[in-house]
Amino acid sequence: MPRYRLTLEYDGSPFIGWQSQPDCASVQGRLVAAISQLTRSTVDVHGAGRTDAGVHALGQVAHIDLERAYPVHVIREAINFHIRPDPIAVLDVSEVPTTFHARFSAIGRHYLFRILARRAPPAVEKSRVWWVPRPLDADAMIAAATRLEGCHDFTTFRASSCQAKSPIKTLDRFCVSVLGEEIRIEASARSFMHNQVRSMVGSLKLVGEGKWSADDLSAALEARDRSRCGAVSPPSGLYLVRVDYP
Repeated sequence: MPRYRLTLEYDGSPFIGWQSQPDCASVQGRLVAAISQLTRSTVDVHGAGRTDAGVHALGQVAHIDLERAYPVHVIREAINFHIRPDPIAVLDVSEVPTTFHARFSAIGRHYLFRILARRAPPAVEKSRVWWVPRPLDADAMIAAATRLEGCHDFTTFRASSCQAKSPIKTLDRFCVSVLGEEIRIEASARSFMHNQVRSMVGSLKLVGEGKWSADDLSAALEARDRSRCGAVSPPSGLYLVRVDYP
């Protein structure tokens, strides 16, 4: 059975998340339905990451096994045709060895979080940013973000429902930049725990508001205590940007 790698873009707003759930609209479920229109059979879709409800993707990766070979452009065009009007698009399809696995072969995942810090609420991008109706101290956030980089026990920033085997992760990059009224936070690691990025961003926002210092952020990390985490940020500002493979 030939295996194909799909690179996907989607607006997570109308979905319960990536993973299929009974009687709920999911990204995975809609892809399965669209692919079945091409193959006339049910095909499993394996994703690189299970994005939560409302989280978006610019470069999610998935793989599928088909009973027979198709030209890659046929797979891309067929899925994009049958998945309409859902806000999901297949950007690229390539045939890969059967040893490739969208989740387990990944060596890096890159996320972007967008905060719109201004008095006026967003109109066009209401479901695509976290609106904070006050200025944030970006310089303080930039300095504090580096405190979370490196190998740490991230229990403080781990959802209580997280099923990861260990809270010890290496955060390769956690940096803040400013683009007009928008504060952008980029996070890169081999893997992340459930709600880890949103938890870190929620705590970093407290630094931007002047409620926490960089030392407070470090103390929360070192406490290894979920109750020390700031309020978890909403999903609307989070994007899975890219997944890396060997």
